[in-house]
Amino acid sequence: MIRIAIQAKGRLNEESIALLKEAGISIEDSKRKLLAKSEDFPIEVLYLRDDDIPQAVAMGVADLGIVGLNEVEEKNFNVTLTHKLGFGKCRISLAVPKTETYPGLEYFNGKRVATSYPAILSRFFTEKGISAEIHEIAGSVEIAPSVGMADAIFDIVSSGGTLVTNGLKEVEKVLFSEAVLIATPNLDEEKRQLLGQLLFRFEAVERSKGMKYVLLNLPHDKIAEAIEILPGMKSPTILPLAQEGWSSIHVVINERELWSKIEQLKAIGAEDILVLSLEKMIR
Repeated sequence: MIRIAIQAKGRLNEESIALLKEAGISIEDSKRKLLAKSEDFPIEVLYLRDDDIPQAVAMGVADLGIVGLNEVEEKNFNVTLTHKLGFGKCRISLAVPKTETYPGLEYFNGKRVATSYPAILSRFFTEKGISAEIHEIAGSVEIAPSVGMADAIFDIVSSGGTLVTNGLKEVEKVLFSEAVLIATPNLDEEKRQLLGQLLFRFEAVERSKGMKYVLLNLPHDKIAEAIEILPGMKSPTILPLAQEGWSSIHVVINERELWSKIEQLKAIGAEDILVLSLEKMIR
């Protein structure tokens, strides 16, 4: 049995549970939202505040954790960064009132900066040779300049809409964050094997994101042109049809390229094109 800590509520909670489900791991409903087990895999889920997860993993209370990289960097506990998960992306940035002229980092010398991430900011300012007053605030960091608590802020930015609403502008992007899988150092052999199985499943789910499975029929004499258009994971799968002179081609295509590839294939005579969702891609 292995224990994984995830956020008790919020966006990372929903996306973490969705990832586990896509990996074939369903979690029993827990009204208390503290500890839940899976019937499909030897794993139990511990629900915690996001900022408590790095410490829980470092202490071995949980063997694994899904948490934002920002929390890992801020808490700086002894954990192993095992895998970047690709969701929950954001950045932590410095922002100043939009009416201020910003000449560069030297602007922050002697300034008061409000943040919920004092450790990350302190390391950044030290590295850049900036001397500023760092004021730790637990929440509503973005209002600090407007009420006179600070001259600037250092906070999470997703779309930037909250900054605009509060009369601020982003001036320095310091840390790019996303959800990561962390582990307790020196897991025993059984738990390392379970971690390996989890990673295998997670990576299969990730590889399928944004991919489509395409089947089409094409004259034999156009196969070479189609292969130039459609390089597959290794190469397209080509199967002869009962109708003489025709073949069926099966290939996986990135959704971003889907329509341009289909248009090119239609132009060389492709017919009966089917586009299917791809659930898992296992290598």
